[in-house]
Amino acid sequence: MDIGFNVTYITFDGHVEVQKYRYLYFVIMFTAYILIICSNSTIVCIIVINKSLHEPMYIFIAALLINSVLYSTAIYPKLLIDFLSEQQIISYSACLFQWFLCYTLVVSEFFLLSGMAYDRYVSICKPLQYHTIIRTKTVNIFLILAWLLPACQISVGPLLIANEKLCYFFLKAIICNSTVNKLQCVSSTVLNILGLIVFVIGVPLPVLFILFTYTRIFIATYRSSREVRRKAAQTCLPHLLVLINFSCLIAYDVLLPRLGIDFHKTVRLIMSLQLVMYHPLFNPIMYGLKMKEIYKHLKRLFLRVC
Repeated sequence: MDIGFNVTYITFDGHVEVQKYRYLYFVIMFTAYILIICSNSTIVCIIVINKSLHEPMYIFIAALLINSVLYSTAIYPKLLIDFLSEQQIISYSACLFQWFLCYTLVVSEFFLLSGMAYDRYVSICKPLQYHTIIRTKTVNIFLILAWLLPACQISVGPLLIANEKLCYFFLKAIICNSTVNKLQCVSSTVLNILGLIVFVIGVPLPVLFILFTYTRIFIATYRSSREVRRKAAQTCLPHLLVLINFSCLIAYDVLLPRLGIDFHKTVRLIMSLQLVMYHPLFNPIMYGLKMKEIYKHLKRLFLRVC
């Protein structure tokens, strides 16, 4: 669909269900966005301000919460504009850019969770070597790579299809996701292989690494005292819950569209909203309430405010 100046526009086919109550949905989504920004930013500020939390585990948590804010910011402004518009359209180039941002931050989240898992593994299974292995420089390098490597990997896809001829101009989603690949007239074998490689490196491998490290942790703590098991569970359980929650949502977003399963619009809308609203709010709740040190500072902050 070319509308002047040779700019190709894509129409979203996922907002139809919400147009009847679009102002209500706008208020809900705007409130959710504000809550995401405030909740994630509050915990990040707590970690930055309190020197007692300047440890690798909490630095990784802060990075993960910053990732949630960036992910939401890549989605919500356009989504809020769509709820107030009669027709939801986006230029093809902007759609590819949103796709690039979202999937870069998704893969970054798995890399950050891997870093957190390795930090916990060394802390619990190799406590005497912890400060030798997990140094500030090592953490900084890992954080840079956790954002830089996914950006380099994901950028190849949009660059390859940016100039491809489109045969479809309706996207069955509320944001630009992996279904963008189906807009091309001819399916690219190279792009499919590349997408599979990026997916394997960005999702299954980190997940397997995380599960391996936590298995080693559980084996080590099983042989230890009850107090050690309690502390290990206290720090590891939030990470595992976040991993399971995020993995399920990403599996839906990436795999099912590629399998060609056509869900009802309402189901697509609910699942998409879970990814853009539920998960960014789930992270600060888990880390704010389940991490003892963060909860202690968070409680102190609210007592001061109230």
